[in-house]
Amino acid sequence: MKLTVSVFIFLLAVTGIGLFWRADISPYFKLLAKRPCACDRCLSEGDSLFQQRFSKLDEPFLSVNYNLSEDNFNWWKNLQGQGQIFSAYRETVEKLFKLVPATAHVEASSPDRCRTCAVVGNSGNLMKSHYGPLIDFQDVVIRINRGHTKGYEADVGTKTTHRVMYPESAVDLDKTTRLVLFPFKIKDLDWVTNVFSTGPSGRKSNFKANKDLVMILNPAFIRYVHDVWLQQTGSYPSTGFMTVVLALHICDEVHVFGFGADSDGNWSHYWEQLRDTNLKTGPHPGGEEYKMIVELSKQQILKFYTGW
Repeated sequence: MKLTVSVFIFLLAVTGIGLFWRADISPYFKLLAKRPCACDRCLSEGDSLFQQRFSKLDEPFLSVNYNLSEDNFNWWKNLQGQGQIFSAYRETVEKLFKLVPATAHVEASSPDRCRTCAVVGNSGNLMKSHYGPLIDFQDVVIRINRGHTKGYEADVGTKTTHRVMYPESAVDLDKTTRLVLFPFKIKDLDWVTNVFSTGPSGRKSNFKANKDLVMILNPAFIRYVHDVWLQQTGSYPSTGFMTVVLALHICDEVHVFGFGADSDGNWSHYWEQLRDTNLKTGPHPGGEEYKMIVELSKQQILKFYTGW
């Protein structure tokens, strides 16, 4: 009799748990499973400026199987007035991917983690900001061109996982940092091939980086940022702003540091002594880019740290 009662109670308990799970907990777990990331807010959720302008039609990085359209090539080749032909571009890319990874390494979104990224610009407003520990806390830290860390650790941190550059702004990298090339002409792609190849004399370039961690920005992505995000303002986007948009494509949560003018309104680098107080942003629409970053921050799409 006692055994029968115990079995009956057990069955009632199992039934109750099942009903409770179906009625109360199950929808919650289904909701969690559908979320693309484990952040408080994922970039792909909600209706926002990000949703209006975000597009995955243009792959952020070149790969061995990506075919750049001739239309996008013709737009890209005119950025710096280079006389180039499409067949030369294709031959260059073919040689390039014999040396560097066939596809760029980007971790996919997952409901069980939150990929946090710091985009560290080079503005003088980083001085005395004490952002260093917060920058280093992020999973991915993307630095741009020659952004220094030595001597500025308290304000800019020490960690670098990705370094955005082009040949004229190249700096040596350690073996764990990813070189993210932003190409503005075929010569920039040739440069990557040359620095990682052994020349006729058997000598290699003095440039130091890990060729197995190279990532090449897609020229079509540059046009996408210019047309969609900046509405064709300026000649073409700055390296810094393109890095912000790139981070929105490869991260779940984006923290932006070191963008805009300093507290005196000057566009300067934090490691340089400012001599020209009329220094502006060249062909790049710096003011419009800054407004866009501020707007993205207001909409809580990214977190922007002004430094002053």
